Amino acid sequence: MTETTRLEAFSDGVLAVAITLLVLDLHDPGVHLPHGLARALLDQWPAYATYAVSFLTIGVIWVNHHDVFDRIAAVDRRLKFINLLLLMVVVVIPFSTALLSHHFRDGSNGHAAAVFYGLVAMAMGLAFTSMWVYLGRHPELLADGHDAAYARGRSVRTAVFGPAVYAVATVIGLVSAAASLILYAAVPMYFAFARSADAGPTNR
Repeated sequence: MTETTRLEAFSDGVLAVAITLLVLDLHDPGVHLPHGLARALLDQWPAYATYAVSFLTIGVIWVNHHDVFDRIAAVDRRLKFINLLLLMVVVVIPFSTALLSHHFRDGSNGHAAAVFYGLVAMAMGLAFTSMWVYLGRHPELLADGHDAAYARGRSVRTAVFGPAVYAVATVIGLVSAAASLILYAAVPMYFAFARSADAGPTNR
């Protein structure tokens, strides 16, 4: 088993746990249902919305994580720690999701929860961007067909459509939790469906 395979296997396990934990915030509305179960379920829409956004976010992280390591021939100690930093932030996403879900319609608390969600998202985006930045400085780790310029291009694209948008959404969260959630959803949607202009050969 290669070093890249071991790192990917460990990362897959952590990401799988994080994405599974999201569902724990979805609950039975309870036994007191004056307007019926259907109404009670509909009233929980913030929980479904935040779950969907965070599930998509972690899912896209998993897809893009494989995209990164498809283009890496070897890993060194520092890259392993950058990967650990990314995973450390990802496992906080279920917590930030629960906060936003519970306080979404709670005035100033909802704004605080939206900002916290954005700070976690920004940290995640910066960690992911730092992987490409590091690879740009150490192109010897990249697979054949990829060089420092390629990694630098990916780092810029990731930063512009990741941490930068999350930063804007975080500021908007001070005013509207709903508007910020829409922007939080836009980032993984972009990375999920945008056609990669810099796709190239992989090492597999």
